[in-house]
Amino acid sequence: MIEFHYKANFELEESLRYVDWIEKVVSSEAFVCGEIDYIFCSDEYLLNLNQEYLNHDTFTDIITFDYTDTNLISGDIFISVDRIRDNATKFDVAFENELKRVMAHGVLHLMGYKDKGRNEAKVMRQKEDEKIKLFHVEP
Repeated sequence: MIEFHYKANFELEESLRYVDWIEKVVSSEAFVCGEIDYIFCSDEYLLNLNQEYLNHDTFTDIITFDYTDTNLISGDIFISVDRIRDNATKFDVAFENELKRVMAHGVLHLMGYKDKGRNEAKVMRQKEDEKIKLFHVEP
């Protein structure tokens, strides 16, 4: 089950389309959807989580808490709407595109993809691009 929660002045339009898309993303990697919660929040909210749980004192666009069990994907994905807006401007992309990139990024982490090293980051970016394209694919 994929659910969306809001801790910021933001709400997904057509949330069912996003549910369908994330389900496609998960199944495209031969995984099964468990409980995936997306929590959309502010910079401050996510900074507090970053400090409390990861001992990082920096803003970030996403924090993923992984509860995956074998191929059953589960986790909490916290996304800063403020960072998405800023990054969309910084990278000169539409807000919706940057949002999809970060949403895909979180679920890719739950499937075991990393992004710490140069090669890992390259693969992650390729996977993000691939998964964003699934948003427009009809069943």
